[in-house]
Amino acid sequence: MTQVFDDNGSAVPVTVIELLPLTVTQVKTKANDGYTAVQVGYQESKEKHLSKAEQGHFKKNNLKLHRHIKEFRLPESDIAQYSVGQLISPEFLSGIERVNVSGRSIGKGFQGRIKLHNFARGPMSHGSKSHRLPGSIGAGTTPGRVFKGLKMAAHMGDNNTTVENLKVVLVDTEKNILLVKGAVPGKSGATLFIRPRKTLNSGKEK
Repeated sequence: MTQVFDDNGSAVPVTVIELLPLTVTQVKTKANDGYTAVQVGYQESKEKHLSKAEQGHFKKNNLKLHRHIKEFRLPESDIAQYSVGQLISPEFLSGIERVNVSGRSIGKGFQGRIKLHNFARGPMSHGSKSHRLPGSIGAGTTPGRVFKGLKMAAHMGDNNTTVENLKVVLVDTEKNILLVKGAVPGKSGATLFIRPRKTLNSGKEK
């Protein structure tokens, strides 16, 4: 993250995101696959990083090897404008004001209920034996068991997370970078998926 200054001279906290060029690796149609979607590959790779099946998928269409592939479903009316081998540049984000950014959140390991669920701790005075302990987890004879879904200590973070409605501050198509106001999921260098925020007919955003 860094900061930029707007026209009023106010500092705006932004996250710098590198926009990787996307190569169309497969176009799925209802006739062949039962639904319409576009599969794209990004970040060129070596053979040793891919399985034989993945290598064959790219070589069948005379494409360069890509480390990652991702599929996006599209309406049938929009599928005709894509073809295998087509390069999709980051210019599609030009003119977009708001985006939703998805990624894998930072893992924080095994954490207790105070940090994980924002529970209150016990008294810290002398004699207390329940400073950060979980306390009771249910009644005794009735129901005589612990209910499912009880908030307890568990692994924290490392989840698929989406931050919605982030304001686009700058789209630089020459340097292939995007500046969005605020923070995004994941650590530095992580892979993110950016979707333009849809506007409904009523004027509300989705």
